[in-house]
Amino acid sequence: MRKLTGFLLLLLPLTAHAGAQVYEPLSASVRASLYKSVSDSAPRHKAFSSPMEEVNWLDDMSRRLEKRMPDRSTRLDFLRTVHYEATRAGLDPQLVLGLIQVESGFKKYAVSSAGARGYMQVMPFWVKLIGAKDNNLFHIRTNLRYGCTILRHYLDIEKGDLYRALGRYNGSLGRPEYPTLVVGAWRNGWSYPGRTSSVSNSSRQPAS
Repeated sequence: MRKLTGFLLLLLPLTAHAGAQVYEPLSASVRASLYKSVSDSAPRHKAFSSPMEEVNWLDDMSRRLEKRMPDRSTRLDFLRTVHYEATRAGLDPQLVLGLIQVESGFKKYAVSSAGARGYMQVMPFWVKLIGAKDNNLFHIRTNLRYGCTILRHYLDIEKGDLYRALGRYNGSLGRPEYPTLVVGAWRNGWSYPGRTSSVSNSSRQPAS
């Protein structure tokens, strides 16, 4: 399994593995909560614990992302946005980077065959369901806000089971291929000291 995962990860720069979140009816309270989550404006504060943490994290991640995103200004803005939106949603920024690698290959304007859009391959029905009609899923902050909010929602539904939450995110619930790719990208490409050392028991890989 590890050899297969490693081989598949080598293909990620060349192709994306976007799926499609499946529409499921939401209760009024859940819709209201998700609407509130995606409707905030630009960040009011940074999510880093200290200026030194910010410098070190951005420097490390920027070097890893340089080949995929050559423009430094664009790259740093992207990374700051990933870190903020992931942390805001209670997600590990490294996990979100792994998911983006698998979903879109870091292509801002990626569109899947199912119509999912942007870095985190968000399905347009989410805008009608929990957003505002002028929300642009190709806008970096909007795309990451929706993507992180949706993944958090699926994690809550699955009581912290990462593999099932990722399956829901990709529209492939019950199949191990996609979660395995995301966790592999997270561990092997974006691990960072103090983060992603392991996947918790509640996020265990399902039997294939």
